[in-house]
Amino acid sequence: MNMNPETIAAQAAHQPDLATGAVAPPIYLSTTFERDPDGEYSRGFVYSRSDNPNRHSLEHLLALLEGGDSGEAVAAAFASGSAATATVFQALAPGDHVIAPDDCYHGTARLLREVFAPWGLQTTFVDMTGPENVRDAVQPNTRMIWVETPSNPLLKITDIAEMASIAQAAGALCACDNTWASPMLQRPLSLGADLVVHSTTKYLGGHEDVTGGAVVSASDSEFFRRIRLIQNIYGAVPSPFDCWLTLRGIRTLHVRMLAHCANAGKVARFLHDHPYVAPVHYPGLPDHPGHAVAAGQMADFGGMLSFQVAGGRDAAMDVAGKVRLFVRATSLGGTQSLIEHRASIEGPDSTTPDDLLRVSVGLENADDLIADLAQALG
Repeated sequence: MNMNPETIAAQAAHQPDLATGAVAPPIYLSTTFERDPDGEYSRGFVYSRSDNPNRHSLEHLLALLEGGDSGEAVAAAFASGSAATATVFQALAPGDHVIAPDDCYHGTARLLREVFAPWGLQTTFVDMTGPENVRDAVQPNTRMIWVETPSNPLLKITDIAEMASIAQAAGALCACDNTWASPMLQRPLSLGADLVVHSTTKYLGGHEDVTGGAVVSASDSEFFRRIRLIQNIYGAVPSPFDCWLTLRGIRTLHVRMLAHCANAGKVARFLHDHPYVAPVHYPGLPDHPGHAVAAGQMADFGGMLSFQVAGGRDAAMDVAGKVRLFVRATSLGGTQSLIEHRASIEGPDSTTPDDLLRVSVGLENADDLIADLAQALG
């Protein structure tokens, strides 16, 4: 039966428990599983580092959400988004070349520069809003184009289909960090990407109470089997309870994303018209440079935005210090709205403008959020 993503998420790919009839899935805390008398494991589970019923359910659901119900997509869950990202790069080889966006999550940039560069992985960072920049960066040893759209924290928009086409022509893979959009707003595999990466900590979990990550592949390819091998050997996997919490969060993903997007649009329009704010980085605004591309590949424009405050760093910090409803904290995608001065989070090597505040718009009443920002901006 073909199902829409909303139905897949609400059902969480779960059937009532055969033993008890329980509608909510049980948590399988066991670290090990019984072997059959003949030495086989006919029930499919050996040891929880390798696989666990809760992780199996989560991976199956993520594959359905990102890849549809064709049955070809596969997924691997990890203990964090960073662990998922690192595993993708680890599955490459020393001497391989990666093209990555110049505005990407600072943890991804640090992985490439501080961990994988000494290991022998080469990276070129470019502005991916211009496809010609990516084409010019392709080398004979280019093996991956890493896409992040919308980007963190400037919400640059990259044309996923165009990046996938460039990667295919170069004999490389296209991987897309889809954390900020979630499968409800954007499905990179359907646009030609080979891999999708998530920090499931964010919108998929959705309640700021579980850390996790995932890699979804368009097929059970040789490259994905290497990702699965690294997942098993390294063991950076989520606990059964973490998987259960993420599955629970995904059940409400559709309705949460509707509210996040509606609220973020209202907040962005308020900030866009405020005399002490310029610019506002939100692809839902018609004057955003990536608005047309985002409208073509996203169902809506997301719950994240950033804005720059007139007066520089001190003024931005002052605004963040005056908010009453927004929580001053990092991360994103939860039910409550968060605000942070991003450059000070990223450290001395940050390229983020010093006057920029990043906002994760939550599920509160948008008028209340706007009133809070209005009083903080003065």
